[in-house]
Amino acid sequence: MTRHIILWTLKEMPEAEKARVKAEIKAGLEGLAGQIPGLVSIRVETRRLPSSNADLMLDSSFESPAALAAYATHPAHVAVADGKVRPYTAVRSCLDFEE
Repeated sequence: MTRHIILWTLKEMPEAEKARVKAEIKAGLEGLAGQIPGLVSIRVETRRLPSSNADLMLDSSFESPAALAAYATHPAHVAVADGKVRPYTAVRSCLDFEE
């Protein structure tokens, strides 16, 4: 199993807009479930404690490193990333690993 974890810090924006953006990112990414071959699970966490230094997290699992690579270029994923994530992201950190 290949895990793909991402933490995002969003650009500066009013809190109401940030809440909207986080909800749209969550809906867009979790909506990819069942659409991409090899994607086993996908979850976006938008709730955070005050001790956090990121705004949201993606926790996803893939059948293999090849499935993760295919996900990265899959048109459905690219549409969400380009339309809902990248325009609002200031910082992105990623950790991929094998379980």
